[in-house]
Amino acid sequence: MRKSIATVCLSGTLTEKLTAAARAGFDGVEIFENDLVAAPLSPEEIRARCADLGLSIDLYQPMRDIEGVPEELFDRNLRRARHKFDLMRRLGADTVLVCSNVSPQTLADDSLAARQLARLADLAQDHGIRVAYEALAWGRHVSTYDHAWRIVEQADHPALGVCLDSFHILSRGSDPRGIEDIPGEKIFFLQLADAPLMAMDVLQWSRHYRCFPGQGGFDVTGLVRHVLNAGYDGPLSLEVFNDVFRQADAGRTAVDGLRSLLALEENAGVSPLPAPVVPSGVAFAELATGDPEPVGTLLTALGFARTGRHRGKPVELWQQGAARVLVNTGTSTRRSGTTLAAIGLETPDPAAAARRAEALLAPALPKRRAVHDVPLEAIAAPDGTELLHCATDRPGLPSWTDDFEPLHDAPSPAGGITGIDHLALTQPWHHFDEAVLFHRAVLGLRPHDSVDLADPYGLFRSRALTAPHGGPRIVLNLAPGPDDASGSRPQHVAFAVEDIVTTARRVREEGAELLRIPANYYDDLQARYELPADELETYRDLGILYDRDERGGEFRHCYTATVGHVFLELVQRTGGYGGYGAANAPVRLAAQRR
Repeated sequence: MRKSIATVCLSGTLTEKLTAAARAGFDGVEIFENDLVAAPLSPEEIRARCADLGLSIDLYQPMRDIEGVPEELFDRNLRRARHKFDLMRRLGADTVLVCSNVSPQTLADDSLAARQLARLADLAQDHGIRVAYEALAWGRHVSTYDHAWRIVEQADHPALGVCLDSFHILSRGSDPRGIEDIPGEKIFFLQLADAPLMAMDVLQWSRHYRCFPGQGGFDVTGLVRHVLNAGYDGPLSLEVFNDVFRQADAGRTAVDGLRSLLALEENAGVSPLPAPVVPSGVAFAELATGDPEPVGTLLTALGFARTGRHRGKPVELWQQGAARVLVNTGTSTRRSGTTLAAIGLETPDPAAAARRAEALLAPALPKRRAVHDVPLEAIAAPDGTELLHCATDRPGLPSWTDDFEPLHDAPSPAGGITGIDHLALTQPWHHFDEAVLFHRAVLGLRPHDSVDLADPYGLFRSRALTAPHGGPRIVLNLAPGPDDASGSRPQHVAFAVEDIVTTARRVREEGAELLRIPANYYDDLQARYELPADELETYRDLGILYDRDERGGEFRHCYTATVGHVFLELVQRTGGYGGYGAANAPVRLAAQRR
């Protein structure tokens, strides 16, 4: 299907927005009136600019407070509309959006509204224009799509139809199944937006918190299926009011928007993509550092052993159980300190995963490699982390470990770590929603509910995504407050352990620093869970935090000190606990701030 985007979704001037939409691959745009009024270009020049970019102008919007008003006011509205229709003819736009009236002057009279919309449609038809009538969720008398359709049906004019907006429909909890009762030819336009589920004034919700499909909590896919079943064959168009989007890079936002529509088409059964290849695990975490000594000291204290060296690059392999850490000492990292630079994802079919990533506009990363190096498919996540699709010692597939020369004199690992439990990636403030959609659509991970946590500098937002059957867990975080001098925030790798007390004691005995937790936390912990006194004292001594879910699952975890921009976590799960210790996050965050 054709894909369109409203200029209100993007930051910048109108010409910048049009360029971003075209470069991303959109077929058309909705031109928002404010963007046109503020533009130095004439309507004819804007029309020519869109044509040069290969963009159609699919909608001009909005016309407000038109229908259901006293006759003398409607006459003034027709005069206003005549000017707009003349402008649209110069612009080359053939459909106008008319929103349901929110003015105190509008009357609760459907027959009046229908008659006046029919007169408006007469005028529009004389200009070669169609009128798409949309029910605003906060409309004074018309606030639902089925009500808007009844008025359009009563008006019975060929140039008058409805515009369906997923936010206005789903935010009110309306049943979208009724859309299938509307003839497809009378659905003139479809606008799409998702949103996080929030209990707030619907106008403020709409104006500030919309997001692209797949980034929020609405069933936009289900709504689109109903619209298509009705016979709609127009464009899928994004209309998103979002404070973050309006401040972010327009080109990047446009690509994110198109990715959301590609994924939406797939989910709605409209257009297939290469099938998802869900990672089955984490092959490795790669730390980039200009100074390997602090990282090596910490890994040694955790019980890791250095087991291999890359044959052609300054990269070492550290291993313990199924947990593998690469330490890359390339010169490009010397100024930024230690970072979590890359994640190796254990992938059943790396080539197929790369094809899906390309179809969903994920930026592929060129890899410099020698002739005999194992080819690795690499893409960039929204925060810049490299994601490499790879295989580890699996028949029929090249193993990335073949690039490493074994160190035969390496000591045996001895720390109780069994694997990588999860990875936590702190996102730039304007890329959080993009990252959720990226990991969901490109990697096939399932997002869980977003959680807001208290941070010393504000709210810390967190959302986990997981793969089924023991696959990777990735937690995306959005942190408030001041960054450090480099503008970066710490990422972290969490390792699963068999016995956290034994491992934590060994780490401390080896001289590594564990994060100190305030005594007040343990006093509160005793009040909440009535742990045995000796167990509580052990946790207090080692800085171990504790959580328990409603089913009795338990979570014990502790943290190392931060090295550069990375810290490590030790995690012990029992009883089917599936969370991440969210109740303890404010304590951990405050301790790290100190």
